[in-house]
Amino acid sequence: MGAPKFSIVIPYKQRLDNVRLALAALAEQTMDRSEFEVVVGALEYSPEFTAVCEEFSDRLDIITVMSGAEWNLCHARNLALRQISGQVLVVLDADMVVPSRFLENLYTRYFQHGQKICVVGQMIGYDDVIRRDVESVEVLPFSDYRKVLAKLETEGNVQLDSRWTPEYASAFARFPWVYACGALVAVPAEIVKEHGLTYEEGFRGWGPEDQEWARRVSRTGTPIVLGEGVYGVHLPHPRNQVDQSETEIVNWRYYLAKWPVLDVEMAIAYEQLEADRLYPDAEREVAAAVPVDGQQLGVVRGTVNGRSVLVVGAAIDSRTHAPAPSIGTMFDDQTPREVLPLAGLALPYPDQSIDECRVLPPVLELSTRFRDTILKEAERVALKLVDPVAEELR
Repeated sequence: MGAPKFSIVIPYKQRLDNVRLALAALAEQTMDRSEFEVVVGALEYSPEFTAVCEEFSDRLDIITVMSGAEWNLCHARNLALRQISGQVLVVLDADMVVPSRFLENLYTRYFQHGQKICVVGQMIGYDDVIRRDVESVEVLPFSDYRKVLAKLETEGNVQLDSRWTPEYASAFARFPWVYACGALVAVPAEIVKEHGLTYEEGFRGWGPEDQEWARRVSRTGTPIVLGEGVYGVHLPHPRNQVDQSETEIVNWRYYLAKWPVLDVEMAIAYEQLEADRLYPDAEREVAAAVPVDGQQLGVVRGTVNGRSVLVVGAAIDSRTHAPAPSIGTMFDDQTPREVLPLAGLALPYPDQSIDECRVLPPVLELSTRFRDTILKEAERVALKLVDPVAEELR
């Protein structure tokens, strides 16, 4: 027998009610069970979870890789991802249930001819809970979800996820990887294996680990598309908004340190749709702020008289990121420096973690909106702000 059409990767820990429903939905797929496998990365040794898998052993081929490591969504996905044998990888979170024709539709519409694309699925109901606490939930039987899913299948082109609305069309066209949420996404396994597209395990907790992965998928030349008729229903589960927010900002700064580019800065500094609307202006203004060919705006971190100093608005080489000579002389000799090609709209440093931040005059070339954002971010990271911009505006 050849490779199955799909490998469905599910990361898991302590969500028995959710994963039982997710597996129940997969057990009712119209695609023959021999044509797909379910691979679970479980970060616990749990006889209760094993018992759940056994409930479906006569209807699903389930492979489970277990580890006692602390919870890390990316690690759980990677454990499973390394064991797949299917032609197409489907990343599906344990809190998603999919309709009975999900795999058949996904294959027929997007992968039966060997298409090399990344298909994003709708997460119906997710927008309702993403930004609020959920202390407890009522566990409904799968028969209730079966009815919901069956009704959705009769409605044709379902569009109940905000990413599919015209409002988001421009943002998706500009930055498709931003909208490739990891709870429901599919891509040929060949692409994943060829380019080593595992998830970045430096992300801890809630945050943009999925779009960082999708950015790397996009950089392989693989188009990211919004799947028509590709959707699942998000299952309720406890959610702590305080914990989520705390890990989110840490993860975004980790993302920015790894990918110091303007679009990530904008994503941190502004709301999604506002970032898309402002991006052309920001791109133009940031480029014009340093009019010398071969140079661009950057930030440089080093020491001055033994104190940590960050310079924002520095001219750096566009290719090598080496700071201009005038910037280099600002720091102590023979000391390490960190140079990032950032405008300063967002910075990857913790609050008050730098002794002094110096904002240089090129920031004056930016419009008030962007200049104010940079100054606010500089104040956040530094104990002291040296601001010639403010002096010149007086």
